Amino acid sequence: MTRRPPHSRRSGKPATASQRGAKETGRRRAGRLRIIGGDYRRRLLPVLDSPGLRPTPDRVRETLFNWLTAALPGARVLDLFAGSGSLGLEALSRGAREATFVERDARVAAQLTENLATLEATARGRVFDADVITFLGNAPLPATLVFLDPPFRQGLAEPCCAALEAGWLAAGAFIYLETESGLDPRVPAGWQLHREIRAGDSHGRLYQRVATPQPS
Repeated sequence: MTRRPPHSRRSGKPATASQRGAKETGRRRAGRLRIIGGDYRRRLLPVLDSPGLRPTPDRVRETLFNWLTAALPGARVLDLFAGSGSLGLEALSRGAREATFVERDARVAAQLTENLATLEATARGRVFDADVITFLGNAPLPATLVFLDPPFRQGLAEPCCAALEAGWLAAGAFIYLETESGLDPRVPAGWQLHREIRAGDSHGRLYQRVATPQPS
């Protein structure tokens, strides 16, 4: 049995027979990522046909980036378990200053690097072919906006949230966390839930990091 690479934007949910059939008949559509707003609007970028790779749906992205409109200009973005890079690329298109993408699957990371070159955005985007937990153990690069979309049902959401508090988040940073439906992850005390959205088997939550009350 072929194992799904554990650290990229993947659902962790086995495909049904009908989904596998749809994948075969709709391969051309599934193999393209569309930027939906900003400078790169309507640009189509190739996405590898890799097991479990699931770019965030257009409807969810559109809703999320409507919530983030005021936070995007000049943002420093960290896109973890980046996969196709759909969220980080969308942020760059909409005015983010820079984006750091972390993706363990070397082939997927290489395609993301090529897509940045296609958009002439390599000066603002960096791709790290690395395990996310290991990456977060390095010296932090404080971000104002983080996309965290770990593989479902692998227990990665909470450890990553905790690791981000070790200097990776600027004051007032936004964190978008996408998990499987039914999971109620524990997040750091200073994260305030701002918005949430459900789509299929996923539950997206947008948090903002606020000052933690100091003991008197």
